[in-house]
Amino acid sequence: MENVNKTSTSIKHWSVDEQPDKKMIRYGAAYLSNAELIAILMRTGNKESSAMQLAKEILQLSNNNLNLLGKKSIAELQSIKGIGATKSIVIAAALEIGRRRNQAIPIDRIQIKNSIEVAHYLQQQLKDLTYEAFAVLFLNRANKIIHFEIISKGGITATIADPRIILKQALIHGATSIIVSHNHPSGSLHPSSADNDITQKIKKAAALLDISLLDHIIVSDEGYFSYLDEGLL
Repeated sequence: MENVNKTSTSIKHWSVDEQPDKKMIRYGAAYLSNAELIAILMRTGNKESSAMQLAKEILQLSNNNLNLLGKKSIAELQSIKGIGATKSIVIAAALEIGRRRNQAIPIDRIQIKNSIEVAHYLQQQLKDLTYEAFAVLFLNRANKIIHFEIISKGGITATIADPRIILKQALIHGATSIIVSHNHPSGSLHPSSADNDITQKIKKAAALLDISLLDHIIVSDEGYFSYLDEGLL
């Protein structure tokens, strides 16, 4: 009988004990390694590498860090030999589903108690963005989040983060207070002069409508910076 070359065939031709999809059925998804989960998504390798070997190469793109992998573009995934458009799209889609699952906490159950909780929520919302985005949490009198919205993308200036747009949304959603935030993809947590200027503009504009600006939080992979905690509000 002709030997089956595992490196050039689909997962279904592997021995049963080595097939990650069979292992998932038998033991559950939590039993599988990250490489095995990615191999399931790809199903096949190529003439030179098995699906598992390609999966390990994909993980090496981000030093085996799934959070960093989630920031890789489809083009970056395709830089690996054997990863074409179809495989890279499937992997990117799976990572996006994971990100959205993390965000799927019912926001009406979240009551703001301190900056740490807010920062954690915002990091989940903004962590995979490779560009700056300005976001707002709209809260009711009980300090519960009633709406979250990314107001602008691509930078943070008085023009882009327009206080009028923010306050219009606050009135639409009946918010009595807001928390504004933006991310620093570079990792830096130091506010710029533009950050300080827009914070004060929003605070003054909100006060005219009896809406409180509770905080401005900068988030990155390195942590967070709270204007309230630093006494800058």
